[in-house]
Amino acid sequence: MKELLKKGDRIILFVMDGLGGLPKDGKTELEFAKTPNLNKLTEKSVLGMLEPISSGITPGSGPAHLSLFGYDPLKYNIGRGILEALGVNVGVKKGEVAIRGNFCRIDENGVVVDRRAGRISTEESTELVKKLSENIKEIEGVKINFYPGKEHRFVIVLSGEGISDRLKETDPQKEGYKPHLPEPLEKNAGLTSKALTKMLDEAKKILKDEKANFILMRGYAKPPEIEPFPDKFGLKSLGLAYYPMYRGLAKLVGMDVIPDLKSFEEAIEVLKEKHKEYDFVYLHFKETDKAGEDGNFEKKVKEIERVDKYIPEILECDFQVIAITGDHSTPWKLKSHSWHPCPLLLHSEYAGVDEAKRFTEKEALKGYIGRIRAYELIPLLLANAKRLLKYGA
Repeated sequence: MKELLKKGDRIILFVMDGLGGLPKDGKTELEFAKTPNLNKLTEKSVLGMLEPISSGITPGSGPAHLSLFGYDPLKYNIGRGILEALGVNVGVKKGEVAIRGNFCRIDENGVVVDRRAGRISTEESTELVKKLSENIKEIEGVKINFYPGKEHRFVIVLSGEGISDRLKETDPQKEGYKPHLPEPLEKNAGLTSKALTKMLDEAKKILKDEKANFILMRGYAKPPEIEPFPDKFGLKSLGLAYYPMYRGLAKLVGMDVIPDLKSFEEAIEVLKEKHKEYDFVYLHFKETDKAGEDGNFEKKVKEIERVDKYIPEILECDFQVIAITGDHSTPWKLKSHSWHPCPLLLHSEYAGVDEAKRFTEKEALKGYIGRIRAYELIPLLLANAKRLLKYGA
């Protein structure tokens, strides 16, 4: 595609995390929400549905976002640990392994009763990370460093000779089950498995009197090699995300990031201040996903309505191409990511207009764009920004 790239209009990709939903009393969260500003934009836009990976596949946030950024998620399978590490400004060297950690709560039988320990505050989590750091430094020759993240999340970085990222994740993904052991998935992962198993035993002792009394691990990853987004698509790019992992995703693909954003409101202020400096802006909103994971239909409706109030401020930034979608669906009924496609809104002078009056799943299913893979979105945005030359004679 590089030979087709040229200068053109500016683009914003606004991702409402976990946007797609399922009906409750006959309506989805998007259908229940009062969204006058999105409605006005919808009347001047076209709709469609995005498939994050492929039919029936439930994506993690990493592959779902990479797909949105134009990378085939089946080719670039990047562990969440690297993304979390980058998001909290932790450098991971070649040969090291980064792990996404969750503080959780287990009962006296070792069964997980709360995977997020009540979504403890960032301040509480930071103190727990400090306790782990002071008491665990090296096991079986593997150096172990802990770094605080946001709320219940944190990062573990392993370094040493012969360490591996090919281990079983310990997070059972549901309450009511015991954590898995970090079993090796290949021969040379035995040392790392042994070190992490001992680390978990130590962590249980250190945290035994805390509300968050254990840890779960997922997303083991070494640093990947990936072509930078600005080079791949010819776009000077800015990523605006206030959750570390999504900031890490933007950083991973070479976007400029703002390291200390704390809220969506701060992201909007930076957007208004800096948007003219960039060809492409990725803006992320997290709370729709959180509400879906908590199974809170009403909360997700309110978060969609909260976003709607900021649509005029986004439009004032005068992007010629506007895309609004989710990275995946997080239906309240499942309390988790799902395989359902995500509604997509595309606005530009050249996109055309649907007959839709509202941005909802049902309207998007009837939309002009149809159903496409998420990694096909960026080329579509480039075309609408007049950034692609004609292919062939």
